[in-house]
Amino acid sequence: MSAPAGALPREEGVEPRQKPRRLTELLLLVVAVGIGVGANVLVDPEQLGSGDPHILLSGLVLGIGALVLHVVLRLRAKYADPYVLPIVVALNGLGIAMIHRIDLTTDQTAASSQVVWTAVAMTAAGLVLWFLKDHRVLRRITYICLLLSGLLLLLPLLPGLGLELNGARIWISVGGRTFQPGEVAKITLAVFFAGYLSTNRDLILLAGKKVGPVRLPRFRDLAPMFAAWIIAIGVLVFQRDLGSAILFFGLFVAMIYLATSRLSWIVIGLLLVAVGGFFASQVFGHVAARLDSWLNAFDPEVYNRAPGGSGQIVQGLFGLSSGGLFGQGLGQGRPDLVSYANSDMIMTAFGEELGLIGLSAVLVLFFLFVTRGFRAALGTRDAFGKLLAAGLSAVIVLQLFVVVGGVTRLIPLTGLTTPFMSAGGSSLLSNWIIAAIVLAISHTARRPVVTGPATEADLAEVAAHEAALREAARRDDEERAERLERRRDRRPRKETGRTGEETGTAGETGAPADAEPAGGARPGGQDPGTAQRSARPGTVRRPAVPADTAATEPIAAAGPGGRRDAEDADHHGGTPTEAMSRLTDQDRRDPGGSRSTENGGAS
Repeated sequence: MSAPAGALPREEGVEPRQKPRRLTELLLLVVAVGIGVGANVLVDPEQLGSGDPHILLSGLVLGIGALVLHVVLRLRAKYADPYVLPIVVALNGLGIAMIHRIDLTTDQTAASSQVVWTAVAMTAAGLVLWFLKDHRVLRRITYICLLLSGLLLLLPLLPGLGLELNGARIWISVGGRTFQPGEVAKITLAVFFAGYLSTNRDLILLAGKKVGPVRLPRFRDLAPMFAAWIIAIGVLVFQRDLGSAILFFGLFVAMIYLATSRLSWIVIGLLLVAVGGFFASQVFGHVAARLDSWLNAFDPEVYNRAPGGSGQIVQGLFGLSSGGLFGQGLGQGRPDLVSYANSDMIMTAFGEELGLIGLSAVLVLFFLFVTRGFRAALGTRDAFGKLLAAGLSAVIVLQLFVVVGGVTRLIPLTGLTTPFMSAGGSSLLSNWIIAAIVLAISHTARRPVVTGPATEADLAEVAAHEAALREAARRDDEERAERLERRRDRRPRKETGRTGEETGTAGETGAPADAEPAGGARPGGQDPGTAQRSARPGTVRRPAVPADTAATEPIAAAGPGGRRDAEDADHHGGTPTEAMSRLTDQDRRDPGGSRSTENGGAS
């Protein structure tokens, strides 16, 4: 069939160029801000004439913040996913509206504080997008993130800094403001897990004994999982926070499964959860109380128990049931009857006033965000970016599952907050940073890679990159030579004594130990091995070790980091094939060394 008139013929093997789609994002942002502002108005329409500045202030923060982030994406990450930012803005706006609705019946001011934290979180997300041009630079701080995670989790335990609220010691108090360091720790732990697993994935997959169809990993490869398990148990023991313990350990189990695709890791993780949960329920009273409230929620004795009763769970279930299919309407329900309705139980408030349909729509927004995160993980080309995007998306979906499962009595109530919606500045800040990192990775995944003729700038960039590769190879050669020299220095004196003894024996016969007559023949027609055995029946020949490292330099130079010959070394500094073969090592050593070109290609 011939092409339509006026249509340009499509070249064979040429994929369509990816569009930035920033205009689509801008239109969706208008809809998202409209949803947040409209929900605020529907909560109490009489506020429009009362002079309450909350609706105007929250609308300005959402609108200006969304516009600024849109401009930042246009300038720094124009190929970022166009749906992530509108989804997050819509969820944040709905959360502010519901918190304000609960404030009207409880005489609180949590909504005003949430608006301020929204501005701070959007600013932090903009800074991340502006400075994180290449997400691979985070790989440099893999183990720094591990240390930072430990420090963040230890801060609430410090006397004078840590603060205990409702039986859990997971907050710190600075200047009269409370902050939860564990919310930031989930980001640093995700960076550490992504860096560790992307580096050691092959060892985890291939090393270890195979028992039947299952290959068991080595203990040294299991050490990080045990470390994550110990961290989770430590949080459960010392901070008495069941939700954070489940979140941290679930994060690592999800990421190691994504890295290896082995169900055995899921089985091992579930076994460790079962062992840890049983141990905690037998030893720690607060864990036993949570389990009792979950299993016997409708028992009058458990319902009326204070503290640790099941009244919060039961009232939340009654609120969900009263919402029905279509809900009572915004501002028409009684979410104030549920304790902590603006934080832990905010999903029951949405279920009561928006019904099953409205609550399902909110959950669909979360699932869309997670799927766009996994889409970015599939599209990016480096293993670290894949694991980081997938891990951060897994954090959101795991936290949502724990929250929704807790309020519906599917699992014990843990006290985690709903991402982007619950009252709480530390949770909102960390989740906006997660959204910014996902946007940065999606930009790398969606930007086109041009394979046409290279420009002068591209050639200069490639030449500089190859020079950096040759310099890295030279450093590798020097390190290899130093390791060889250290091994020689550590050679046992006993072996040196044996070599001297053999040399002395050969000197007594009047010839070197390895000397042979001219022609390579031994007297009597014996072959060299027979003559050696007959001359020294009690000794063993050992290969002579060159006293100078110059003998090993040609071998090292011919390796991955060497040059083929002197002419190549003088004129070319290594062939392009040799230079590109060292690209993986250089990227592993310096992930942020390569730069993005203007046409979208990655050098």
